Amino acid sequence: MAELFNLAGKTALVTGASAGLGAHFAETLARAGAAVILAARRAEALAEVAGRIRAAGGRAEEVSLDVSSPTSIAGLEARLAEVDILVNNAGVVVEKPFLEQSGEDWDRVVDTNAKGMFLLTQAAARAMQARGQGGSIINIASILGLRQGAHVSTYAASKAAVIQITKVAALELARSGIRVNCICPGYISTDLNRDFWETEPGKAMIRRIPQRRLGQPSDLDGPLLLLASDASAYMTGSVIVADGGHLTSTL
Repeated sequence: MAELFNLAGKTALVTGASAGLGAHFAETLARAGAAVILAARRAEALAEVAGRIRAAGGRAEEVSLDVSSPTSIAGLEARLAEVDILVNNAGVVVEKPFLEQSGEDWDRVVDTNAKGMFLLTQAAARAMQARGQGGSIINIASILGLRQGAHVSTYAASKAAVIQITKVAALELARSGIRVNCICPGYISTDLNRDFWETEPGKAMIRRIPQRRLGQPSDLDGPLLLLASDASAYMTGSVIVADGGHLTSTL
């Protein structure tokens, strides 16, 4: 199994890699043998994650990136020339009732989650085409891109856009050997949300998941390594849901 997901000789760039799922994805890819470029805005946090990877024997370096800034993305052009795997993970959420969401909320969420992913996917695909060796682009969406939830209208819209962009890009880039796929996590426990799951509303949400448990970051390792490796050579435009059966729950 380890050989199936062997990423030795590959270089991966992970956005939003300073904490949470992004940091976990970077560490997972490094353990599989990839050289990892960690990208985010928070330099100190990035350096800490990269240090952990190097201490464990992996290869990692950090770059500053604000995916909501086209200028910042353009500054990565030289680095993208060496990237075989791109993980578009950076994202933000604004939780407010629909009627309280503002135009500024829309811009912040959509610029980061959808526009940033769109522009970086374009830039990486152009670099992959120029090199002529194909590549794998993995976009991190959400089950909220497939099904609605209250108070997250801008987030849900942005993640639905990620799913559709994934499919269109996959269609257009297939002949270049570039695979574009998507992971839709359900509720995953991270440092940022762990306290909420201990509250009564949080516990009630967990009870609606058929498996009756939260996902852990490690529950996404299989989908991530599948899509990053040649094990998924015949997969593009795929949307992999990892949610404990949440989307299958009855109304």
